[in-house]
Amino acid sequence: MTDLVTSYLGLTLKSPLVVSSSPLTYELDSLKHLEAAGAGAVVLYSLFEEQIELAEMGYSSYYKHRTEELPEALRHVANMKEYNQGAGSYLAHIYQAKSSLSIPVIGSLNGYYSSGWTRYARLIEAAGADALELNIYYLPTKPQISGSEVEQMYIDLVRDVTASVRIPVSVKLSPYFSAMANFARRLVGAGAHGLVLFNRFYQPDFDIVNRAIIPSLDLSTSSELRLRLRWIALLARQIEADLALTGGVHTAEDAVKGLMAGADVIMIASALIGNGIDYLETLTSDLAGWLDANAYNSVNDIRGLLSYAQIGDSAALERANYLNVLRTARNQDETK
Repeated sequence: MTDLVTSYLGLTLKSPLVVSSSPLTYELDSLKHLEAAGAGAVVLYSLFEEQIELAEMGYSSYYKHRTEELPEALRHVANMKEYNQGAGSYLAHIYQAKSSLSIPVIGSLNGYYSSGWTRYARLIEAAGADALELNIYYLPTKPQISGSEVEQMYIDLVRDVTASVRIPVSVKLSPYFSAMANFARRLVGAGAHGLVLFNRFYQPDFDIVNRAIIPSLDLSTSSELRLRLRWIALLARQIEADLALTGGVHTAEDAVKGLMAGADVIMIASALIGNGIDYLETLTSDLAGWLDANAYNSVNDIRGLLSYAQIGDSAALERANYLNVLRTARNQDETK
């Protein structure tokens, strides 16, 4: 029988398929369903920095009626029903999840900086979370802010949080860093036990009739997988941290590609939102079936087979592949 057991952040998982932070992990019944469908672990929906700030300011009951006295950046939060559950409800959700599930439960903090992060990291640990994912969602829009300042902000936050808890901490990143490999190494040096590649900055649309910006939430597609595969393959076995691939996994073949690139786990959300939680059973069965059909005994047998650590000079290979793509395109054009 094919062995899907894997390790992530020092935790033993029955499968490398992990459900990422999303609406799928809001409700306890959904979490139970995900476990029954084969999830190796679940990442709970995020506790947002704005919730922490409201709690730190003492507005947990007050702000609902006096939003005009809140800082402008927090006023919209007070009127959003999904945020009003507050930090206390989030900690209770962790406790209930741990009491009901046998698979690892990973907490999630979303934001970019808050003095309350370290305290809530400790509370998340105390509530029973097996690990913590830092979803650092920050889009620097001011020209005065340099790339080095942004990176240092991440490093400081990771160092502060990892120093405050005993549970392993992973960091969910966007792909928009100029020297990703170096930055990844620095994050690990600051205490990160794992990296989650990559976050998706949601892209708003424009309403040209009403001259308005329209928030949009589009599910991922398999076409988004290639960027993740490249960086997982580049970083695997080159940094001392576990790697999670998230974004663009919709089939068992997508998962196989991620594992061959060197990912320790494959995180999934859009495929389950689009197809239902039971689709996880299909993905798990298809992954085991692919391994068996190709004479692999376990996921460990394929992990990193296509990582750049197997090749040598990754920068030179990237350049050679780039030139090869251009040459192939030119040859195809000449044959038309």
